[in-house]
Amino acid sequence: MRLRALLETDALGLRLLGGDDELDRTVRGVMTTDLKDPSRYLSGGELVLTGLAWRRTAEDSEPFVRILASAGVAGLAAGEAELGDIPGDLVEACVRHRLPLFAVNESVAFATITEHVVRQVSGERAGDLAAVVDRHRRLMTSGPAGGGPEVVLDLLGSDLDLRAWVLSATGRQIAGAGDPLPAGVSAALAGEHLAATRTGRRGPHRATAAGSTYSLFPIRNTGRGAAPASRDVRETVLSDWLLAVDADASDWPAARLDLLQGVTQLIAVERDRREAARTVRRRLAQEVLELVQTGAAPAEIAARLRVAAPVLMPGLGTAPHWQVVVARVEWEQEGGAPIEAGPVTQSLLEEILVDPATTGAESADRIAVAHTGDEAIALVPLPAVAPAGVPGASDTPEDLLEGPAADIGTSSAGLHADALLAAVREPLSAGLDGDGRLTLGVSAAVHSAEGLRGALEEARHARRVAAARPGRVCAAGHHELASHVLLLPFVPDDVRRAFTARLLDPLRDYDRRHRAELIPTLEAFLDCDGSWTRCATRLHLHVNTLRYRVGRIEQLTGRDLSRLEDKLDFFLALRMS
Repeated sequence: MRLRALLETDALGLRLLGGDDELDRTVRGVMTTDLKDPSRYLSGGELVLTGLAWRRTAEDSEPFVRILASAGVAGLAAGEAELGDIPGDLVEACVRHRLPLFAVNESVAFATITEHVVRQVSGERAGDLAAVVDRHRRLMTSGPAGGGPEVVLDLLGSDLDLRAWVLSATGRQIAGAGDPLPAGVSAALAGEHLAATRTGRRGPHRATAAGSTYSLFPIRNTGRGAAPASRDVRETVLSDWLLAVDADASDWPAARLDLLQGVTQLIAVERDRREAARTVRRRLAQEVLELVQTGAAPAEIAARLRVAAPVLMPGLGTAPHWQVVVARVEWEQEGGAPIEAGPVTQSLLEEILVDPATTGAESADRIAVAHTGDEAIALVPLPAVAPAGVPGASDTPEDLLEGPAADIGTSSAGLHADALLAAVREPLSAGLDGDGRLTLGVSAAVHSAEGLRGALEEARHARRVAAARPGRVCAAGHHELASHVLLLPFVPDDVRRAFTARLLDPLRDYDRRHRAELIPTLEAFLDCDGSWTRCATRLHLHVNTLRYRVGRIEQLTGRDLSRLEDKLDFFLALRMS
């Protein structure tokens, strides 16, 4: 379709501000963005929609328009909702670069323009996806009459015989038609997508899993709620969605690929809408976090928690217990602009805290995540459940916690650090791709405002313990802060090396020369609490053989394994090695 046709469509509310002689340009797609530099997402021929959130000063207009003109976009449509009248500097820049500029009336949603353009362009290129585009409004509505992305995916199946699923960066299914993907397959596809995106390759990406070939189309959040502009893919890669299609798109004609790209644009609009719906929960978390960090009175914090509880736990009836989870994404850098990791860590933590077996985007509705700097902090409500045998199961949490058995910190209903990352470690490791790390810490549960400050510090300390471990994706829980595990990560590296070398190097040298297996024997002996019989049974040795090996260990190190102090030294040396 041509720009002139858009201008003549009254329902779109477009007003031409410049470019009268360029209205015969062909529009091949539409893109909504508030990025200062959206070039990575442009292929030419798009009508670009913007709310002008990228414009801070008049000097910002010239580079923005120059980027669009260089990418060969068909035209620019700017919304009047943010600034009112379109700034003169933007009009002048568009005139200089011969880029047609339209003003979009504040009463017209960008989704309306997107729907119209995609419908018209798709209809002109091919008729096989016309039904999908015609029913786009159902995608944009919530509730029983809508259906969200599932409507589009159903029609992909019925009209094009294509099975498709919308997945998060962790591999969790957001939407799908028919049977869900097996968990292992979806995680593998997410990992392939993240790895391909990190290399800078354009989608769709081809991937094979469980004997089937899939085509992976990126669904990027580039709308009004997008993160600040950046040319570094690492600022968004861990939070983008993807469309996984059970087909090999490598031999598809260009028209068919364009149609699928149009579908990803429709789903991106829905993703932007759902992202905006999280604003209230994020604001609640931010308010509570600021109160806790500034040392506000417990009564003031409790008042904010009373506001948060009905939003996060509708119908609960009583104030829940809370856990705090702290996460941080860090990237290795050599020069260049700093990578802003806070927003992507916030989105990623919201995803990680959802049960991986749960489908749908609304499943994160009971999670409130704030971010400060590169750190994301989640306030997770837990229903107040009375332990078995404790009377008054219907009482308030304060009543439940009166007895010694009511230690919520050991409740199986709480979050466990290792379990949180079990399902997402594979795909996220691919997305971190050798130069990034995700570390996460989990606090014990608390039942009052007074406990939140301690829970926050506990979660932060647990995250630092996780950060001291090897690996790209690491977590630590509050239970680890009550043992030697808390101390080991903070021992200086040179002290570690000297300590372990002094105790273990003589044993390693002996094992290397004589194949004596003294180190495995030492580990088993300590693990069996010094029991000769249990250790000999575990190693399938005669007790006398075990006694000989332990005697050799003592002789080589000058230590006595009957002494608690020497046992402890060996235990710590093995843990730090």
